Amino acid sequence: MSTASGSAEPTTAPGSAEPTPASADPTQPSGNSGSAEPAAESNSPAPAAEPGAAKPAAADPTGNTDVSYGEAMPVGDLPGWRQVFTEDFTDGDVPIGGFPGIYSSRWSELYVDGTPDTAAKQQKKGERTSGYFPSKVLSVHDGLLDMYLHSENGVSMGAAPSPKFAGMNQWPYNSQLYGRYSVRFKADSLPGFKVAWLLWPVSKNWPQDGEIDFPEGDLSKVVYAALHGVTSEGHKFDVFRPEVPFTTWHVATTEWSPGRIEFFLDGKSIGVATSMVPDKPMRYLLQTESCLTGCPAPDTRGHVYVDWVSIWARD
Repeated sequence: MSTASGSAEPTTAPGSAEPTPASADPTQPSGNSGSAEPAAESNSPAPAAEPGAAKPAAADPTGNTDVSYGEAMPVGDLPGWRQVFTEDFTDGDVPIGGFPGIYSSRWSELYVDGTPDTAAKQQKKGERTSGYFPSKVLSVHDGLLDMYLHSENGVSMGAAPSPKFAGMNQWPYNSQLYGRYSVRFKADSLPGFKVAWLLWPVSKNWPQDGEIDFPEGDLSKVVYAALHGVTSEGHKFDVFRPEVPFTTWHVATTEWSPGRIEFFLDGKSIGVATSMVPDKPMRYLLQTESCLTGCPAPDTRGHVYVDWVSIWARD
């Protein structure tokens, strides 16, 4: 059974400014905080694989051979949860530079090219070493969302695509109070690049209204989950560590309920939080960036793959 670390002061940037929508000025500060890299190791065993049907056998375009590619996306309501979003990227391919394209009714690239990410918003314009560049990063092929992480001209490039719930036609498109979020993913080992796929407060009031991150971590290290909030001692965060790498397929699930958050990896609970649980609406984004624990080497390049995303609202 995995446990949470004791709360610690983060070493990353403070709460972030509201991200810039794709139609807005890309020079405005943007990016969300994410958590500091956990310093301690836990003794948590690796979780067992989540049961689930595999799709018909097919060559895995990511080169993975240790699990069946295409574990079935969960579809339908669950006890206590009403499904509000599903995506398995099977409508067709979208080249780099074309996203969201045919997926525009369900996805937003969220940030325009050149929007500073969490690290870059601490730097002067013209001296930034990282940022969001969806037109150079995002594509869809072989039933996968592909984030091609790399650097150009001394700037490492990430992206933060965000789902759009049916019926929502105003930004941020996917706000809700409480929810269940499940994503199947894998990544190349890319030192200096990091994911913090997160729930971020619509109020912009950070850290008072919280932050939930899962999966999170430097892509050359291990997956973890994190919860940010405020106690009588100020901004704190708790970390939950299953101690597994990003380089094999995993399913990360966050269940956010009143007064309780539970994190699951591959169908096994890795921890429960009952303090600092957000109670204001939050929105979901697949924030993928760099330079928080050191920038990637100029020749570091590779991919983060998303097989599917399923989201539920609390009944």
